[in-house]
Amino acid sequence: MFLVVGGGFALGATSYSVGTAARMGPGYFPLLLGILLAILGAFVLFFSLVVERPDHDPVGSFAWKPIIYVLGANISFGVMLVGLPSIGLPSSGMIASIFTLTIIASKAGDKFVLREVLILGAVLSVICYLAFILLLKLQMPVWPVYITG
Repeated sequence: MFLVVGGGFALGATSYSVGTAARMGPGYFPLLLGILLAILGAFVLFFSLVVERPDHDPVGSFAWKPIIYVLGANISFGVMLVGLPSIGLPSSGMIASIFTLTIIASKAGDKFVLREVLILGAVLSVICYLAFILLLKLQMPVWPVYITG
């Protein structure tokens, strides 16, 4: 997957002007990251084919529970952060979106402790507020629309 995605990004970046290291064009950074990701993918592919597991068991089946929960958490974060204007769903704001993301994603693991998840959600919310709202001055809703009016 890394090899294909990295190669795709590197190939797509060649349609932009790349420039030089001293005077980077818009395609320089995506090309560099694509190449690095493809190299990482090549190493992972090589070692997965060469290195044997100690128990000689084949690779197991897909872990569907983590895949579904992590993907669902990211989709719900995006939907809650910006809302869905096409169906009239308003934005829930950054704080509620982060708590929802944290709760759903933590269900992917074997152990779920609500207290720890809520503490993690609070810490992430504070860090994101400091980074995105105060330091970077991004204009995004912090609180749900029904609270801020």
